[in-house]
Amino acid sequence: MIALVEFLGKRDSMNYKKILIILLAGLAFLFIIQNMAVVEIQFLFWSVALSRSLVILLLLAVGIAIGWFLHSFINHRRE
Repeated sequence: MIALVEFLGKRDSMNYKKILIILLAGLAFLFIIQNMAVVEIQFLFWSVALSRSLVILLLLAVGIAIGWFLHSFINHRRE
C-alpha cells in the first residue's frame, strides 16, 4: 500500500492519469482472470485452443484494424 501511495505522489498533487491507468490495468487483470477457460476455435480446416480472454482481445484487435482500414479507404475515395 505504501508503494501505491508513493507511486501516486502527494495527496494534493495526485495525478489522475496514474489513477486511471491503475484502474484500467486492474479491470484488464480481472477480465483476464475471469476468462481463463480454454475454448477451441474451428475455422475451415484449422483448429486452435486459446483462452477465452485472448480470443476476445484478438477479435477486438481485428475489429479495430478493419474499422481503421475501412475509414482510411473511405477517406481516400472522397479525395
